[in-house]
Amino acid sequence: MYLWRAVDAEGEVLDLLVQPRRDKKAALRLLRKLIKKLGSAPGELVTDKLGSYGAARRELQLSCRHEQGLRTNNRAENSHQPIRRRERKQQGFKSPGSAQRFVSMHAAVQNTFYLQRHLISRRTLRQFRAEAAGAWQTATAAA
Repeated sequence: MYLWRAVDAEGEVLDLLVQPRRDKKAALRLLRKLIKKLGSAPGELVTDKLGSYGAARRELQLSCRHEQGLRTNNRAENSHQPIRRRERKQQGFKSPGSAQRFVSMHAAVQNTFYLQRHLISRRTLRQFRAEAAGAWQTATAAA
């Protein structure tokens, strides 16, 4: 199972997809899903050196800049780490469906609570955390 993630410049997870292979078909599926969700094509595509990204970009005729290489996609790779740690604790996922359900919920929670603490003051951080906790309480009370 491979986890495909689209992450913006600030580290927020835009979209994710669990696929059995790392091929052009999987890359196309992620890019189409992302374009449909955002309503427009990305301005820049930063990936590792996997060839299927370029093939999918050519097939979709995206005119955005495609940057690939060593350490250029660290933001996406680092956003994998909490999920990989959780996966190891659970001894892997039983099925691709359970993995997709878990990572979808994990991304929503992470986007709510993940703050770049090193960029903001402590007072602002407290305010953001209070807002996130309020949003979380509202969301869980409805369920």
